[in-house]
Amino acid sequence: MDTTLLLIGATGMVGRATLARALAEPLVKRIVAPTRRPLAAVARVENPVVDFAALPQEAPWWRADAVICTLGTTLRQAGSQTAFRQVDHDHVMAAARLARAAGTPCFVLNSSLGADPAGSTFYLRVKGELERDLRGLGFDSFTTVRPSFLDGGPRPDKRPGEAAALWVGRLLGPLLPRRIRPVPVDRVAAALLEAALAAPPGFHAVESETLHPP
Repeated sequence: MDTTLLLIGATGMVGRATLARALAEPLVKRIVAPTRRPLAAVARVENPVVDFAALPQEAPWWRADAVICTLGTTLRQAGSQTAFRQVDHDHVMAAARLARAAGTPCFVLNSSLGADPAGSTFYLRVKGELERDLRGLGFDSFTTVRPSFLDGGPRPDKRPGEAAALWVGRLLGPLLPRRIRPVPVDRVAAALLEAALAAPPGFHAVESETLHPP
């Protein structure tokens, strides 16, 4: 089967890794990656430049075989809880609604360990609310991948809290429970792509402890 993927968030660390994996997958014949800034031109990748606050309603590329969403920011980058929620919840929901309305049957989300609408932090509550609201859109297949801290090399933006936790995680390594160990970004990308290609019916959650190499 020739698969068309719609990749939301292709410029972030997980998004870049997912795009690279998708380009190496023979089953993926076309990738649509809408971004705020243009990507370098690559064969098989269509790159519409969009404003996520005002997405095009009638674009034909909303119809795909699956959406993989890795869009997200941090409270530090966003500058406020309102701005963070707009990116991590509202922009994702807007894209998901358009894809669902166009007939896309499968949605795969890069979420977070501990995502819960009743979570202990604002970040985890927003992630949990997003998962809940996406389930309500009625995709035939919806998978959420919930990694712990991501281990993928230096980020272009500064995240001191995440960097400190990642340093501790690398130092302690096998002494930590698998659930909270740092997760290689490539493992997250592999799980996202696998879920998009398999499109298992119903709702599925891929927890952090399952993302580590055997």
